[in-house]
Amino acid sequence: MLNKFIQTIVMTLFFLGAAAMSNADDTTNINSVTAVLPVERIEPSIPFWEKAGFVQGDSVPEGDHLGFLMMASGDALIMLQTFEGLAGDNEIFANVKKGTETMLFIQVKDVRATEAALNGFNLIMPYRETFYGSKEVSFKSPAGHIVTFAEFPAQE
Repeated sequence: MLNKFIQTIVMTLFFLGAAAMSNADDTTNINSVTAVLPVERIEPSIPFWEKAGFVQGDSVPEGDHLGFLMMASGDALIMLQTFEGLAGDNEIFANVKKGTETMLFIQVKDVRATEAALNGFNLIMPYRETFYGSKEVSFKSPAGHIVTFAEFPAQE
């Protein structure tokens, strides 16, 4: 199972690299991809994402709490939206399952700095160095999303 997971990551990285190279001639219709992370409540997740390097952006209130929050780190974006807000956007989103784990793979400049910043949060995969050259750690966010932070060697 683990080997299949590693193969999937390696293939994903290969395709991301290929996609980046193919975008050089500007033939793609895709401008960006942003994860929307469903949560029960947004506020408990904010410290996790801020310590990971994200800052709060646009938000939408929902009663006495946030219903939507965009967070950014450079060009990287994530959106947090409550289950209630998702269901209100469109009835099809009412079927989003609570507790469904989302996995994010985020490339960082310094994985050890990220690990230190997130000290005290739920570390689920301690620091490791992989056969494909990545240094990684994984955390479970307060909302239950699995987030792997990875540092790759500098490209020459």
